[in-house]
Amino acid sequence: MLNNFARRYSLEATRPNQKEVAALTELLPRGTPVYFSAVPTVTRDELVTAAALLRKAGLEPVVHIAARRIQAAADLQSLLAGLRGEADVRRLLVIGGDVDAAGPFVDALSVIQRGRLREAGITEIGIGVYPEGNARIPSGRLEAALDEKIAAATAQSLAVHLVSQFSFSPERILAWLGQLRACGIALPVKVGMAGPTSMTALLRYAKRCGVNASLRGLMSGAAPGLIGNVGPDRIVKTLSVAGGLGDIAAHYFSFGGVLETARYARGVAEAESAATPVAARSQQI
Repeated sequence: MLNNFARRYSLEATRPNQKEVAALTELLPRGTPVYFSAVPTVTRDELVTAAALLRKAGLEPVVHIAARRIQAAADLQSLLAGLRGEADVRRLLVIGGDVDAAGPFVDALSVIQRGRLREAGITEIGIGVYPEGNARIPSGRLEAALDEKIAAATAQSLAVHLVSQFSFSPERILAWLGQLRACGIALPVKVGMAGPTSMTALLRYAKRCGVNASLRGLMSGAAPGLIGNVGPDRIVKTLSVAGGLGDIAAHYFSFGGVLETARYARGVAEAESAATPVAARSQQI
């Protein structure tokens, strides 16, 4: 039986402009979480403006906070005040950021512990996790850091969900989810997947994000001379019928463009809904 993995989706966007946000309102269900990427060159005002556009469009803005890119504690408080006041932002994705620490926050944990998120009106945070590991962080330290972040957020009455780095291997994702649940972590997981994009773009992002291993597996099963866009069909199909993995939902990285990703997400959500018996659908509502 199908679960509702593909129907409760979220996606990431980088600098969505007013035209793109307007188009998203035609593609996405009201309240769909749209994560706004913390690219190095984005300014505070751009973040606040984009979040406000998404909120006014009936979508749920979730802003990335990259700890090591924050130059001063006052900068974080100014950003949070703007996000709350102009866009009613209540959810963040708190990440370390792949740069050397230059300010008061050395990692995501320090933002959770000392960022005064609750005071700024934040009620829920996402924490990044890595089905394929992180080349810069030993696996044991990754596991310990996750426990510390969850404990710190819980101590401040912040709701928590996990957002995984994208992978191209459904087998790797299933094994990782099984291990996560076996460790007693029952939090909701948004499973990261690369939305439809070209193989050239996938190669570039996979190298940058350290997921070359599963991309090689994807390429080994591809037809010679593969051209055009490649989507996460195998992962969606596998996880849509998986059982015993708790609360999991699709999360799309929009490397091929936010509108193309939104069209793909909507299409697979509609296909999953059409394939689910009405009786089963009513039980999931």
